[in-house]
Amino acid sequence: MASKGKVRGISGQYPLVQNVTVTEGGTANLTCRVEYNDNTSLQWSNPAQQTLFFGDKKALRDNRIELVRASWSELTISISDVSLSDEGMYTCSLFTMPVRTAKAYLTVLGVPEKPEIDGLTKPALEGDQITLTCITQGSKPAADLRWFRNEKEVKGAKEVNASGKTFTVRSSLNLRVDRNDDGVAYTCRVDHVALTQTTQQATEVLEVHYPPRVEIIHSLAIPQEGQYLKLECVSKGNPSPDPVMWTKDGGELPDLDRMIVEGRELTFTSLNKTDNGTYRCEATNHLGTSQAEYVLYVYAPTTLPPSTTPPLHPIPPDPTALLGTHASDPTVTGNRDPNALGQHGTDHALIGGVVAVVVFVTLCLIIVLGRYLARHKGTYLTNEAKGADDAPDADTAIINAEGNHAHAEEKKEYFI
Repeated sequence: MASKGKVRGISGQYPLVQNVTVTEGGTANLTCRVEYNDNTSLQWSNPAQQTLFFGDKKALRDNRIELVRASWSELTISISDVSLSDEGMYTCSLFTMPVRTAKAYLTVLGVPEKPEIDGLTKPALEGDQITLTCITQGSKPAADLRWFRNEKEVKGAKEVNASGKTFTVRSSLNLRVDRNDDGVAYTCRVDHVALTQTTQQATEVLEVHYPPRVEIIHSLAIPQEGQYLKLECVSKGNPSPDPVMWTKDGGELPDLDRMIVEGRELTFTSLNKTDNGTYRCEATNHLGTSQAEYVLYVYAPTTLPPSTTPPLHPIPPDPTALLGTHASDPTVTGNRDPNALGQHGTDHALIGGVVAVVVFVTLCLIIVLGRYLARHKGTYLTNEAKGADDAPDADTAIINAEGNHAHAEEKKEYFI
């Protein structure tokens, strides 16, 4: 790579040159031109003031330096396989009276070496604190180091140290690893002005060991008698916790003719009520043990309403007969049977409504009967009865009753 920055002399019999930038190991072309020259010779000399070429005559024995073009108006030379020691101020001289000169600066870029990553322990354990260090040497100017976690950039701590004309650059990345870092690629990439065609980078893949974590996945939301059920024990750990162990209610599986264990799967070919219980899956590696539980309740085919869509995790109202999955690591889950709750809620509402109607009708009857009795309560005195109570005998009573006909208006009735 080479670039030029123009340095102008005074027009006429004055040399014109340009600054040049080249990558270490590349080729630099130095050109000196004169707009007007009356057959005067041109000369190139190096930073040590050693003459390289005088016109078309080579003055310094260096096989890397060659003549490109020589005329009265131009002198161009090339320096191949440029090294950092070639950097400096080069002078073009026009031998007039007096001698006129122009200076061009040759800048040599130091190419950074391929980076290396140190500090990685294989395997790392979950929870470990590790420091990854990326190092590159030989850059000029100092290179920039960038970290990537897979394809996402993460920030590291940079340190630059000079080493002669070049620089050594370090970048550190502090990590507290967990199971999510297992298999993750950490890449250190070098950015530098000299790296236009190629990419310098190093990659390390983390291996993290961690204890298992277990979960049970079931194929039926509501198991019923006669159905096929598969339980899968999904265990994640490094190293892989193989094989897993199945138990029922803390003991061995009772019916191996209908309960088939294949790898991580437990299969029931035809469910019945005797399958009710707690099924446990346990996985172990050298870092620990994890287990998960599935509480199975087998429904009778007529238990569920035909028009009702079964919920995902039903559980019967009996607290000893549950359906669900309970994992010892990390969580425990369980739900009640919404169908059972809905049936009891409907019965209670119906009974309450009937009781309310009966109480209301009874109160209405009491009120109507009370008003009826109140309207017919009192005393009633007729003319025929007047004096009958005081008469000594029946004849006198009749006479007294007849005598009172004249006072019929005294008949009284009392109503309340």
